[in-house]
Amino acid sequence: MMLKRLSVVVLACLTLTACGGVDPNSPLGQRKTIFKQMLKTSEDLGGMLRGRLAFDGQKFADGAVKLDNLSREPWKHFPQVREDDETSARAEVWEKQTRFQDLARQLEVATAELVAVTRTQPLKAADLAAPTDKVEAACKACHTEFRNH
Repeated sequence: MMLKRLSVVVLACLTLTACGGVDPNSPLGQRKTIFKQMLKTSEDLGGMLRGRLAFDGQKFADGAVKLDNLSREPWKHFPQVREDDETSARAEVWEKQTRFQDLARQLEVATAELVAVTRTQPLKAADLAAPTDKVEAACKACHTEFRNH
């Protein structure tokens, strides 16, 4: 009997915990998912260049393509009017749309350039450092200006 009660309590706690999250279909939920995928992908690429992960040229090239594709996605999940959800985006995203879109395009250009460099096989980590740094700088520029840290 005690095990049954404990199971019910644990199940209720887990259910309530799940309810407190962001709706994955909302604009905020969509862009959070994309940004998390971008972060994971860029961490893997940086890890290969910095020795935290074994360098694999094909995996790096595949990751660059994935990052390039992802870099074009989050911007369409920023509605014209700021939503009431708790977001890490500053109000300036909506107040300075031209600048925000300019930084988004800079990231897209940087990821496309990284993909272009990966087309020359075999890949050498030394050749990938500068274009990867450019991608990271583009991310940082937008975060510095438009994200609450």
